[in-house]
Amino acid sequence: MDTDYVQRFLFENLEVRGRLVCLTGAWQRMTEGRGYPAPIVELLGHATALAAILGANQKYVSGSAGRITLQVQGSGPVQLLVADCAAVLVADCASGMKIRGMAKHAPMLPDDARASRLFGDGRLAVTLEDGASGRTYQSIVPLEGESLAAIFKHYLAQSEQLTSFLRLFASGGAVCGLLLEKLPGADARDADGWNRVMHLASTLELQETVDTQPYDLLVRLFPEELLRVFRIDPVEYHCPFDVHNVERVLRGLGRDEVESILAEKGAIVIKNEMCNHEYRFDRAAVETLFA
Repeated sequence: MDTDYVQRFLFENLEVRGRLVCLTGAWQRMTEGRGYPAPIVELLGHATALAAILGANQKYVSGSAGRITLQVQGSGPVQLLVADCAAVLVADCASGMKIRGMAKHAPMLPDDARASRLFGDGRLAVTLEDGASGRTYQSIVPLEGESLAAIFKHYLAQSEQLTSFLRLFASGGAVCGLLLEKLPGADARDADGWNRVMHLASTLELQETVDTQPYDLLVRLFPEELLRVFRIDPVEYHCPFDVHNVERVLRGLGRDEVESILAEKGAIVIKNEMCNHEYRFDRAAVETLFA
């Protein structure tokens, strides 16, 4: 059963569209070995769900591979939170997404896990790399709200100017998110439609999404509504161990500089925070590198 996906859907008789994301194995691989405390796991999970939700919509709109990056910088215990989602295309015109992310944080009080407390003052930056045009676009909004969902809804109100409903969950084992957007003309189409689907969506719980196919979940969540679902976008964690790229960087520094670092430190250690990889070069490795 595929539980790493984004499912796009429409309400046929309403001017409302939605995206449902569920991540299990991909999320577990992303956080493996990180040792994040529970509040950080929750925040990073929410950010990753949002990146996947945005990535699925951008890929659908442009028809080309692209990348969405959410970055939160704050003055509180959480200084940096990054979630990245890259869209990929395959030969049969199917598509998928690759996620990665990280958090940088200081010690925090265990009795207050509110995003406003953990972030303090700061900003949310959403960066879009458009694969079709090669251009990069960025939107920046202040951190206004008690949760990452509230902060993101503020971003949506400014960038897309659409009324939205957002529900996010994250634990060590799974992440899920549900976004509904009210399109222009929704009230004229069905005056009670938006309130009706929001009420139903607010009953969604994290455990309902795990080990459940998205279509079955949506039908159970909105039993009286006619739904159109699109092809599932599978999601995987992608942050490979790339020693060759690090070797190119060291060669670019030159042997004299590398030898100087080696003499001072005894070994060259490079940490990739985004992928949680450590690259270590001792004397033998340096000799091989410049042989």
